[in-house]
Amino acid sequence: MSSEPTCDYPLGSRRPDLVSTFEGTPLAEVTLEAVRAGRISARDARATPETLRRQAAVASAAGRQPLAENLERAAELALVPDEELLDIYTSLRPGRSTTAQLESWAARLDGYGAERTAAFVREAAAVYEQRGLLARA
Repeated sequence: MSSEPTCDYPLGSRRPDLVSTFEGTPLAEVTLEAVRAGRISARDARATPETLRRQAAVASAAGRQPLAENLERAAELALVPDEELLDIYTSLRPGRSTTAQLESWAARLDGYGAERTAAFVREAAAVYEQRGLLARA
């Protein structure tokens, strides 16, 4: 299905046919009743990579490139297990990781196909090194 970013925003109301859950449930079927009946899981309540990429296209078309880049990274991270995301988040706090540890996380992100986010972690490592914010080895 094609989409026109400048006309389709917000996707949920203008193009609900483009929005579905991880399991493929159409947006129209994501209701409180379906949640209560157990037909919709917590995973289904999350944005899919496709939806996030479409939102990134909307942001880019509107000239909001930083937001578009954040949404592209979010699309990559949608497939990374929650526990790993929390560990990465913790490792990015100043003083928590060495350069080698951050590089290890970046390599793991590359393995998930999250190249933009891996580059972001590598950039953070370089900035942390310049500012003295890395953990002592």
